[in-house]
This record gives sequence, C-alpha cells and structure tokens, in this order.
Amino acid sequence: MQISPGDKPLAAALVWLRRDLRAHDHAALHHARRAARQVWCAFVFDRDILAELPRADRRVEFIHESLVDLDSQLRALGRRHGVEGVGLIVRQGSARSELPRLADALHVQAVYANADYEPAAKARDARVRGALAELGIAFHAGKDQVVFDTDELLTATGKPYAVFTPYRNAWLRKLEPWWVQAYPVEHHAAALAPLPPGEAGGVPGLASLGFEPTNLAALKLEGGTTGGRSLLADFLDERIDRYGTARDFPAVKGPSYLGVHLRFGTLSARELARAAWDRARGGSRGAEVWLSELVWREFYQQLLHHHPRVVEDSFRPEYDRIRWEHGNKAGAAFAAWCEGRTGYPLVDAAMAQINQTGYMHNRLRMVTASFLCKDLGIDWRWGERYFAEKLNDFELASNNGGWQWASSSGCDAQPWFRIFNPVSQSERFDPQGRFIRRYLPQLARLPDAALHAPWTARPLDLAEAGVVLGRDYPEPIVQHEAARAKTLERYAVVRSAKASR
Repeated sequence: MQISPGDKPLAAALVWLRRDLRAHDHAALHHARRAARQVWCAFVFDRDILAELPRADRRVEFIHESLVDLDSQLRALGRRHGVEGVGLIVRQGSARSELPRLADALHVQAVYANADYEPAAKARDARVRGALAELGIAFHAGKDQVVFDTDELLTATGKPYAVFTPYRNAWLRKLEPWWVQAYPVEHHAAALAPLPPGEAGGVPGLASLGFEPTNLAALKLEGGTTGGRSLLADFLDERIDRYGTARDFPAVKGPSYLGVHLRFGTLSARELARAAWDRARGGSRGAEVWLSELVWREFYQQLLHHHPRVVEDSFRPEYDRIRWEHGNKAGAAFAAWCEGRTGYPLVDAAMAQINQTGYMHNRLRMVTASFLCKDLGIDWRWGERYFAEKLNDFELASNNGGWQWASSSGCDAQPWFRIFNPVSQSERFDPQGRFIRRYLPQLARLPDAALHAPWTARPLDLAEAGVVLGRDYPEPIVQHEAARAKTLERYAVVRSAKASR
C-alpha cells in the first residue's frame, strides 16, 4: 500500500475504520495520508451485524464511546496541523452499500482499510471491493491487527503452523524492532481533510442507533484510546511483572484487562507487543508470559485464515464423530450452565461474571468450557456461540480456538483424556473463595472448606450459613467422577479413529 517518491499523489482518499478505532499507530491511516492530499475517516454502524444484537449490548456502547474518543482525537490532530473542521464521518446501514456510496459522494480515488481475517468480514470486503471497482475506486487492505501477517510465518515446507510452540518460537526468532515500530500518523496529519459541506460530523447517540445504555459505566470500562492507555499504564506500572503467576487467580487483579481494547483496536497490537517485548528483554518473567499470550492470539488468527472450516467443524475431523448429548435433557443442562445453576460454585460464579459484566477470567474460560463439554457432554459449538453473544472482547479466532482447545478438537489442544475437576480447580485457584463469594453471595457465609463443594458440607455449616441446598443453591446437576467416566467412553471414537488410520 505504500507509494514511492515518484508516484503521483492521489487527490483524495477515504479510510474505512472497523476494528481499529484509534488515531495513532494505524497502518491504513498512515498509508492513506502518505498517498493522498486529502483524507477523510469514516465508520459505518453496520446493520448487517447490529440487527442480530440485543438492544442493550455492551460492545455497541463500547464502540460508541470509542468513536466519540476517536472523533475528538481526529479533531485535535487536525487543529495541531492547522486544519479546522476535521472529524469522523459516521454512517448507518449495510457497510456493503454505505461505504461505496460514501466513497463515491466524496469523489475519492481510493479507500484504505486494515485487513480483517474473519470469513464474514472477508466476504463483506470482497463485496465492497467489487462495488468500488465499478465506481473506478481502488480498495487497499493490509496488515494492522497482528504483528505477523497470515503468510509471514510459515514452516520450513511453506505451510502454516498447526502447533503453537513451534509457531511461538518462530514468532520470537523473527521479532525485531522493525516489526513492532509504530505506523506514524502525526507526520502526515496535514492531509486530514475538513468534513465535507453538509456533513455535521460527530457520533450519533445510542438511542438514534436503536440501542440503550448498559452497565458499562458501573463496570468502569472506559472505551477509546483514552481508556485503553489508562489500563495499559496501570498494568505496566503495577502488575506486569507478577502476571505469570497472578493471572491464574480470578480473585486477584492479575490480568491486563486489555482484551476488549485489542479487539476493537483502540490500542494497536504492535504497541502491546512492543511493551511486552521490551519488559521481557529486561528480565520480566511476567512480561514474557504476557507476550506469549499475545502470540497465542496471532496463532489463532492465522489458523482461522488458513483453515476457515474451523468456524463450523473441528480442526481435527475425527472429533466430529463424537456423539454429544442432545434433546430436552441436554437443553436443560445447557440452560443451567448458561444461568450459573450447575451446583458447582466456581463454574456458577464464572457464569455469573460473564452474564453480569461481559468479561470472564481466562482460567475460568477453560474451566467452564471443560465443564460444558466434558462434564455435561454438550457440543463445544453451543458454548462457543454463548460466549460470542456475551463476551465484550469476543474475537472469532480466539473464541473458536479456545473452545476447540478445551474440547480437545482443535490444533495443539489439551488431550481428550484431560478433564478439569471443577472442585480441585476451585480449591487451587480460589482457595479462600473470594471470587465465589463475590458472585454467589448466597454462599458467602460457608466456611472455606465447604464453599467449593457445598453438597459435602456438614449440616451444621449449612444451617449456620443459612443455605438450604435445592432452595438457596442447587445440588450438582452431574457427579463429576461419573461424568468423567462417561466422557472417556464418549471420546473413545476418537481413539478408534486414530487407530484405524
């Protein structure tokens, strides 16, 4: 997308913002401003996506806040370079038609965007590219949301990696300062164009979009680059060196909490990787572990790009031979899992967390996913869809990869015979029950020893805590050891499929 000094500059270009809601370290903005004398920035509230969402959706509110912050950034950037009236153009409708219509009205010669690797996004972009071509407008989309693009890391035989550790090793070997340097925006900010005549600019209110406020403010989840930088500074200043150990305990402020900002691009993948790499080279074990987590995200992104079939099918085809539970019984068990009524406190507290906040601690994502697939025998796709509806930081690649990892059907997944024990996980990672007590206050007065498995509590402890099982808190909907045996039997078809090869 870069132009050489001998290339003739474009008269005007449009930057189409999607999951890159920032005005710094931005590949598409950088390339557009270098290529054109005038540049506008636009975002489309895509009705093809929004129509399927509930009217109170934290992600829509987060995007809305981020766009308000981005509009402010663009205006300030323009003023610093003597250009008044700069701002964000916002449209509503189907992006497939709205974006070409806007590009045509602005008489631009090119549209610049940052690549999105999800199959639906690729299909949308192909439609937009075709519509723009009919108008004589070029469409450029390139790498931004990852450090290494889909084909920049391949095996010695030229194939995509299917195992994480070799991928991570290759990723780290290839990493040099050049790969994580920022795409400068400020240098070419004079190319920002004032809003065109008749364009008021600004971001429409949530109500005009057909949405209503959520509990985002109460959760203190601030959108935009402003919110992202505040979280990043807090993490780097206070917690990153302890990340390697603290991240596993849900009652501890251990994670970075930056997933939603990475998802919507209010911070860039490069600046996060650069921060982690710099600290890791300084000897921080926590930073090294955090960098590895960022690499996991890119591993799943390239996996989705090269194997889009994983959206519907298991990465390992033999795992699609598993006969999952079905019918009314499975439906009732799934509803209990969704609503946090399984009778296993750590699982139920984790589901309360995602339902109330749109966030779930990473350790608990593994525990709840394992419980659904290997204790309840329910298809991983059901859980994947539920997380997709609820998670603020939902990314198809990571969500799909995580669920296939937990169900053992994905690449480099946990072995099929490894089954998390929800009680021992609770005792190990929430030993004092602080997390459980926060989300299951009805159990708060139980002693620590009884909190992880209330059905084993002494009648006296239950009475003193005011807990009646079946009334205040459910009995377990499944016995773990019996479920484990059934799961090993269910997964035997995988073993037989491997043996017959």
